[in-house]
Amino acid sequence: MARFHSLRVAAVDRLTDDSVALTLTVPEQLREEFRHAPGQHLALRMRAGRTDAALGADRTGRSDRTGGSDGFEVRRTYSICSPAPDPHGPGPSTLRVGVRLVEGGAFSTYAMKEIGVGDELDVMTPAGRFTLDPAPGLYAGIVGGSGITPVLSIAATLLAREPSARFCLLRSDRTAASTMFLEELADLKDRFPERLQLVTVLSREEQQAGLPSGRLDRERLTGLLPSLLPVRQVAGWFLCGPFGLVQGAEQALREIGVPRSRIHEEIFHVDAAPQPAQTAAPAHSTVTARLDGRGGSWPVQDGESVLETVLRNRPDAPYACKGGVCGTCRAFLVSGEVRMDRNFALEPEETDAGYVLACQSHPVTEAVEVDFDR
Repeated sequence: MARFHSLRVAAVDRLTDDSVALTLTVPEQLREEFRHAPGQHLALRMRAGRTDAALGADRTGRSDRTGGSDGFEVRRTYSICSPAPDPHGPGPSTLRVGVRLVEGGAFSTYAMKEIGVGDELDVMTPAGRFTLDPAPGLYAGIVGGSGITPVLSIAATLLAREPSARFCLLRSDRTAASTMFLEELADLKDRFPERLQLVTVLSREEQQAGLPSGRLDRERLTGLLPSLLPVRQVAGWFLCGPFGLVQGAEQALREIGVPRSRIHEEIFHVDAAPQPAQTAAPAHSTVTARLDGRGGSWPVQDGESVLETVLRNRPDAPYACKGGVCGTCRAFLVSGEVRMDRNFALEPEETDAGYVLACQSHPVTEAVEVDFDR
């Protein structure tokens, strides 16, 4: 069961003009709770009153506001960039996340301007299924901007644990100055020169060597990828970044003949999308939810999602973005039917198995039952 704990900031490292890396200290008694797989993320929480100017500026993005007795709070998910701990050893003593400034973003503004060493942050235990269980073979990542963050953890963990594994990373950034984790990737390349292949494309700046500048769209990737590596021998593809890049990369891979089961995706930025055609909701409906071993049933108020109904009665229900992106609110649909407006977090096999995003699910039947514990 995901839950928040207070962690102390051990370091704040400036990566670029608009991004920082936060290192968090994990107390010994919490290290098992914060044990994570490579590629997982953390939800960070900021309460009202700590940075009112930043809060007032935020109206969009993966952050979220929730009303309460003390005003509201903002939650934001950030991927862990540090390698995952050895499964046979102790849990992590530190966690590191990368934060890129989003225009008008509440938490990213707070992180860039106010967070300092010694501050304490509310941090949810790790979540997410954009992960790799290290195994021998060839793996690849296609990332854009801050999408490097989880893939850095995936690649570093894989190369350290599996002597025969290889990783090819194709990354896209605007300019060299805006590229996050340059030093970390250079160090990784020095440690594993024969097993890590790095390819960088800049969209707004020419490089002295390497690929020409320009966006990595479907057409370009379709021609480029077969020249970089044996595409069909890749055991797993990890796509992360803005929606357009991830969508284009998936389309390119499918055109080349890569099975969908080998493609793993995580979206970082999604523009507001038109709402799907509405399905008539029942006049009176009830949501039954099981959470942390306890169940309850509650009436749905007009227009509420399943998550909103549960949160009114169980404030400990897990969520982070409320935008259908992070997957923190994943729940198993036990019975009834729901309309899921958006889904940028669940894999097709998860939805086929009966999982839904509670933040995007609206009851279609009079009774809906979900289980957050499965």
